[in-house]
Amino acid sequence: MNWQPPEKPAEFCENRLIAAILSGQFAIDSTLPGERDLAASLGVTRPTLREALQRLARDGWLEIRQGKPTRVRNYWREGNLGVLAAIAGSPLHLPGSFPADMLAIRTCLAPTFTRLAVERAPDQVVALLRPYAQVPDDARTFTEWDWRLQHELTLLSGNPVFTLIYNSFAEMYQTLGVAYFAPPGNRAASQAFYRDLLRYAEAHDGPGAGQLVLRTMQDSQRLWDQVHL
Repeated sequence: MNWQPPEKPAEFCENRLIAAILSGQFAIDSTLPGERDLAASLGVTRPTLREALQRLARDGWLEIRQGKPTRVRNYWREGNLGVLAAIAGSPLHLPGSFPADMLAIRTCLAPTFTRLAVERAPDQVVALLRPYAQVPDDARTFTEWDWRLQHELTLLSGNPVFTLIYNSFAEMYQTLGVAYFAPPGNRAASQAFYRDLLRYAEAHDGPGAGQLVLRTMQDSQRLWDQVHL
């Protein structure tokens, strides 16, 4: 059994404030209540609240101004990977265009890190891909395997920034991937992609692998649009 550790008070406070910001309770450019009132409404001490506020300011959610109310920043413009991870991990508050936006980013990134992985470590990519011919034919398993493949390719690319970006939306991928892989045709298309990518890796053809991934990601965007029309 996997036991989830209890949230620390500062983490609880931080998550509650992020949810309030994403839901519009604390809108962009609005100000938060005073420390005393906010701490009381959250059921935490003022030192705990201050710790959470500092963390949120660090990631771009808030602007803490000495002697003035704390302002909710435009996190879309001023946030960082911490904001991305929090938004991706909050499926109830995702903007409607967010999944499509993330697919578009993946279309930009995946061809490059796959090409680099095949160029730098073709034999490791081959070893990674060979088991994919036996992926069990169900949406959840496909989601887990597809995520593992892409994550490993970012590692093999040699550029850790790719991995950090992918880690930021790991939780969202698990949720949206199940919906994407629910139609059998989408799973069949991915199996064909895995087979083709294996051939490029065996041939040590990094540019060809990158072009294959670009075409596949573009097709994935179209398939996602069809699922969610």
